[in-house]
Amino acid sequence: MGDVVRWAAFSCVLVPLVLVGYGTSAAGAAGTALGLAAVTAACRLLLRRSERGAAQLHSEQCCPHRGRHGRGGAGARGGGHRAGRGAPVE
Repeated sequence: MGDVVRWAAFSCVLVPLVLVGYGTSAAGAAGTALGLAAVTAACRLLLRRSERGAAQLHSEQCCPHRGRHGRGGAGARGGGHRAGRGAPVE
């Protein structure tokens, strides 16, 4: 994401300079720079939100939800009252 933001900031500086070089007024170039900066900030915000959502989705799919005290669900410790092999039958 850092490269994208750097290129966007570079273009926010470069585009107004080019506009002034081609004869656009300084006020028009400044307005363009402000508009580009606003679009860059909005895109950066949306990109960060998207990355956080993707990371959260990945962690939910990758690792099962842990219980209140760091254990899985019921029987996470291997306890429980199951009668299996070698268990005394009453």
